[in-house]
Amino acid sequence: METPQTDHSNPAEEKQVEGRLPQEQAAAKSVAREYTEAIIIAVLLALFIRTFIVQAFKIPSGSMLETLQIGDHVLVSKFIYGIKMPFTGKVLIPIKEPKRGDIIVFKFPQDPSVDYIKRVIAVGGETVEIKNKKVFINGKLLANDHGQFTDPEIKPAIEGPRDNYGPVTVPDGKLFVMGDNRDNSFDGRFWGFVDLDAVRGKAFILYWSWDLQKSLFSIDRFTSIRWGRIGHLVE
Repeated sequence: METPQTDHSNPAEEKQVEGRLPQEQAAAKSVAREYTEAIIIAVLLALFIRTFIVQAFKIPSGSMLETLQIGDHVLVSKFIYGIKMPFTGKVLIPIKEPKRGDIIVFKFPQDPSVDYIKRVIAVGGETVEIKNKKVFINGKLLANDHGQFTDPEIKPAIEGPRDNYGPVTVPDGKLFVMGDNRDNSFDGRFWGFVDLDAVRGKAFILYWSWDLQKSLFSIDRFTSIRWGRIGHLVE
């Protein structure tokens, strides 16, 4: 015959233990909610900053040599030319317009899904002409134009607009842009003008730079970091 075991449990303690479970669940839900809210706020803030304030871009080609190297990473001010409507580019609050010498990022006119970076050479109403690689604005030679030339050959206009172009007057609301690496840049000489609404912003500082031709997960990539370029203003 089995002897019944005495139940030494305290009903009050059981109620106390059972009573803590809902509180723990509520606390867990509260923590999860806080993390979720924090993540949502961080994402919205990042989108706001990227859309209206500053955006990072990587330089994939040598069209802006020597000013910008392949593998440079630049920050672009989105608000310097005004607060714009997302997607359309229409200016909501105007501040100022791009001027000659600015390095801008813009939607490529022939494919708006692609971003280009070039230097503004002329603005609306100005006349551009290139004679034997020399740039003239309204008939005057453009001084300190940052142009780099790697090919000593001067091609006549009949062979293309690289070394001889125009004269052409830039329409209002448009910009004429060129790459600093003049002999190796696909720019306004070949495809025309940039609409002001297509301008994303002005490049203003280098925040990172390394050699993209090195394998990403290699020692060579990390030893290729150009420490001396990091933090330099884009001019």
